[in-house]
Amino acid sequence: MNANAVTPVQETALTAPDAGAIVSMIERAALDPRVDMDKMERLLAMQERIFDRNARMAYASALAVMQPKMPVITERGGIKNKEGQIQSKYALWEDINDSIKPLLAEHGFALSFRTGTTTEGKITVTGILSHREGHQEETTISLPHDSSGNKNAVQAVGSSTSYGKRYTATALLNITSRGEDDDGHAAPNDWIDADQVGELVALMEDVGADRTRFLNFLKVDTFAHLPKRRFREALDALEAKRGK
Repeated sequence: MNANAVTPVQETALTAPDAGAIVSMIERAALDPRVDMDKMERLLAMQERIFDRNARMAYASALAVMQPKMPVITERGGIKNKEGQIQSKYALWEDINDSIKPLLAEHGFALSFRTGTTTEGKITVTGILSHREGHQEETTISLPHDSSGNKNAVQAVGSSTSYGKRYTATALLNITSRGEDDDGHAAPNDWIDADQVGELVALMEDVGADRTRFLNFLKVDTFAHLPKRRFREALDALEAKRGK
């Protein structure tokens, strides 16, 4: 029988508890002069595939257990117009971080960030969710410098970076937030109209955003149920993804 035909059967049967057995098998093969280099390379490749698969399974399993425990974050931040009136509310990064850190540690996760700049001068923030078994997922957003409210250069970078952390953490962990004075649901007459829905869909497709993840970020099941007060927030989030 061809040695290649055995490999898929062995790989399917081996799971995380068999990691030590795989290493022992490879050690024995390395000491056996009858095992040629080609067969050794196939064994090592099989080991790597099994370890990667087990790490992905452990990540998915731990995430499935953790997500129902994720708290709803109270939205204490607010975006004001020129008249000082709050147009939209959002969860502060420090509130999100304080709420999720114990859960991440309990389930073997670590959340980290990587920042950089694009050739156009935009700030990039990459959120990386890593699991102790070795698998990780990441997502990136590109943002302009937030110079609103007479911020200086340092404050503008800090504000954009904080937004990037909120956005990527929310996307990776499916975090939801809710205003202090509402239950997170708008009445039908407060929803955006058909033209605004069309504008969002067109922009989403133009920047290559994932529909499901973006709806999760907005905490709505369909664009038609997006409150009017959050339309500008949705547009800004999509524009931030342009040029990634």
